[in-house]
Amino acid sequence: MAGAGAASGGSRHVRVGLVLEQPLVGYKGDPFQYGAYRGLLRARRDLHIEAKAVAPSPTAVDQFFAPFSWLARQHYDLVIGIGFLEQYAISEAAQGRPRQKFALLDVSRNDVPGRPANLEGVYFHTEQAAYLAGFIAAKIADLGPPPHIVSSVGGIKLPTVDSFIAGFDAGAKRADPKIKLQIGYSGSFTATAPCANVARAQIDSGSKVIFNVAGACGYGALATAKKHGVYGIGVDTDQSNLGSFILTSVVKNLNLAVYELANRLVHRRLRTGGDLSFNLRNHGVYLGRFSPVVPLSLRRELIPLARQIKRGKIEVPATLSQSH
Repeated sequence: MAGAGAASGGSRHVRVGLVLEQPLVGYKGDPFQYGAYRGLLRARRDLHIEAKAVAPSPTAVDQFFAPFSWLARQHYDLVIGIGFLEQYAISEAAQGRPRQKFALLDVSRNDVPGRPANLEGVYFHTEQAAYLAGFIAAKIADLGPPPHIVSSVGGIKLPTVDSFIAGFDAGAKRADPKIKLQIGYSGSFTATAPCANVARAQIDSGSKVIFNVAGACGYGALATAKKHGVYGIGVDTDQSNLGSFILTSVVKNLNLAVYELANRLVHRRLRTGGDLSFNLRNHGVYLGRFSPVVPLSLRRELIPLARQIKRGKIEVPATLSQSH
């Protein structure tokens, strides 16, 4: 087990551990898990907890089980995992330590093997923010000459990836029912070349906007979009720093989720056995900064759409079978 940036100090009454998917190399190295790490640092600073982040050894056979087991043996009060790939390891650890609390970001407890009673799932309605991003993408694409096409570059085909794409496609159709949609998967969340290849094929087919849904791999897709004069939409964190070609980003607020878990633990309000839900209403998902390319009039069109989503008057599909 390799350390991946540790935070410690403050009160020893509450201890929170975070299991990363891989060693953390900064914001650009993995925007997805970096958000969770920021939430842990915020909880340490504001709640005065003891906190530690660990990453698995890439050479271990059951790579995720070791860090979960280690944090549990060290008597951390709450052990948090990140993502679908960690569900089997956290389930085993939770069932072996029934008196400790566990939480898994970006996965519903109902999808975790064994559904441990001492585990809390954390679900993000990313489709809601992606709907707004898709609306913008289609409107911007329609400003140029035909063909009017927007596309998504996913990493591995998982439900959490497809929820982004389903919302994006539904929003694009709301803006232009005749818009053409493309979907491709790189098969990776890390290496940039596969995403670059998928994006290049979509651009060659006429796509005017590339939606990155592939974590660090997606930097390859966005770089390809920039190189060919095509717009991009970021994912997980605000990626507007990449340039004005980024129309906006669909942000998954893992920072807020980790902090909220720790806050509930500190104040003895953390109940396990269900799911914490994050959406537009509680700012668990949202759009990042807008490019100057996006007109103010178009941004204003998003206001009533977001309001209707929050009130349940627009039901945004979370699966591709619902959106197509």
